[in-house]
Amino acid sequence: MESAFKIWETSRNLYLDFLSKYTLEQLNKVPEGFSNNLIWNIGHIIVAQQALVYKSSGLPGYVPDALFELYKPGTRPTAATSQEEVAELKELLISLVAQTKADYYAGKFVTYKERMTGTGFYVASLTDAIQFNNYHEALHLGVMMNIRKFV
Repeated sequence: MESAFKIWETSRNLYLDFLSKYTLEQLNKVPEGFSNNLIWNIGHIIVAQQALVYKSSGLPGYVPDALFELYKPGTRPTAATSQEEVAELKELLISLVAQTKADYYAGKFVTYKERMTGTGFYVASLTDAIQFNNYHEALHLGVMMNIRKFV
């Protein structure tokens, strides 16, 4: 599992680079031909991880419900994200990696409710969820690499 966590940490640091390299205006811009923006992708991977790992394990997670509603699967940006919300997402982006690792090694994950993802992957265990989360985050990183060309 340690290798999966290392991959996840690297991925999250790549996302963190977007927050330092782009202005608030650039983070919020939805380029023509796209349905979301840079900051929505960051918020989305944060809440998706919490749903995949925590909610499916019967645990509450660490993301406020308001953020979950803004970035859950099936949503799109409806308003500009504020600098305060960007700061909150930046904090969650990194802190949730350490928190999830701590919870994992503390044995907090006892059960897992099997599920089919929206992309057709069958996730049967916590290990599957963590592995799928890395895949999911890589997909969104690719989307962001395309969006950045137009902001």
